[in-house]
Amino acid sequence: MSYRNKTYVAFASEDIHYYRMMEAWRENDKIDFNFFDAHDLYISRDTSKPETIKRNLRERLKNAKYVVLLGSSNAKKKGDNGTSFLAHEVSVIIEFNLPVIVANLDGDRAIDQNFIPTPFLNANYYTLSVSFQPKVIQYALDEYTPVFAQKIKKGPHYYVPETYKKLGL
Repeated sequence: MSYRNKTYVAFASEDIHYYRMMEAWRENDKIDFNFFDAHDLYISRDTSKPETIKRNLRERLKNAKYVVLLGSSNAKKKGDNGTSFLAHEVSVIIEFNLPVIVANLDGDRAIDQNFIPTPFLNANYYTLSVSFQPKVIQYALDEYTPVFAQKIKKGPHYYVPETYKKLGL
């Protein structure tokens, strides 16, 4: 398997503008937010066959250290349907046992099971739900992965209000 140092951002196609926002945060010198984007690898064209796209998504995930799932009702619906590219990504994420940070697009700081695809819930997969804000997502990227690697927690989790207060949010 490849060296894993990338951040894989998973999202429903309807939520792509939030992914673009994350790219803008990364490029803004006034925002302390950075990630090595796995989407820069194995580019697919709009004319690619679904099998090719799925193969490329799998290769991207092989290079991922962790996943940020843009949590929304669209992501839940597509992650559950078994046929979408997001459903394929969820399956591969579970197979590769990658840490998953669910960034709630509605700004909610708690667990919203309406935003987490059912395969994660059914597997009692250790996920971390945060609000869609660069400071807390960056904190989760830095702090959550080592905890995930210990393999002692299960199911969905979230940061308590004191964590947000400590981050000035």
